[in-house]
Amino acid sequence: METQKGKILFVVTSHSEMGGTDEKTGYHLSEVTHPWKVLHDAGYEIDFVSPKGGKAPVTEFDLSDEINSEFWHNEKYRNRVEETQKPSEIKPSDYKAIFFAGGHGTVWDFPNNKELQKIAAMIYENGGVVSSICHGAAALINLKLSDGSYLIEGKDVNSFTNEEEKAAGKDEVVPFLVESKLRERGVNFHKAGNFEAKVVVDGRLITGQNPASATQLGETLKRELKEVEVI
Repeated sequence: METQKGKILFVVTSHSEMGGTDEKTGYHLSEVTHPWKVLHDAGYEIDFVSPKGGKAPVTEFDLSDEINSEFWHNEKYRNRVEETQKPSEIKPSDYKAIFFAGGHGTVWDFPNNKELQKIAAMIYENGGVVSSICHGAAALINLKLSDGSYLIEGKDVNSFTNEEEKAAGKDEVVPFLVESKLRERGVNFHKAGNFEAKVVVDGRLITGQNPASATQLGETLKRELKEVEVI
């Protein structure tokens, strides 16, 4: 591992109920661990925040995945995700990037969280990178910059797609379809086939489509942070 290069803020959901069903949800484990692995090994420090703070609910808990297992058995980082900070405890100027992890829980508690939106806007306007994967892009829908404009308007983005939501059987459960909401904001939406890896970059905005994109997103964020540092 390289020397410590700075801090990145990972945002995970606090929401654990899948709509009106009995199914549980939360953040998608590999969408946290795979970018974490790339960035941690590159020398970045990762902090965790969630809308409510405290223990974040987790889904897709598969420890046969070696990276998931490495993260879960790293006492320091497991403690951080099980004792997440509250938005009010975050100082945006401490961070070079913010990353909104996915998992279905995010569509309930990311879109209207003004504290998280303010943190992301400040990081972006300080010259940092805003990134998301899968349903984590729900955090971008209402994210406004200090001039009142939407960060994503006119930008190239992606997220979990409408077709993927239907294939997952959740299109009638979630309160909205992330792709549709992003399109309503006037984005240029780019997508690969169902559950295929795709990462889209528009300046200091990076978005990944689904769990298969998680490692690529981490690598892309690492590369973009190097370019920001050079500038």
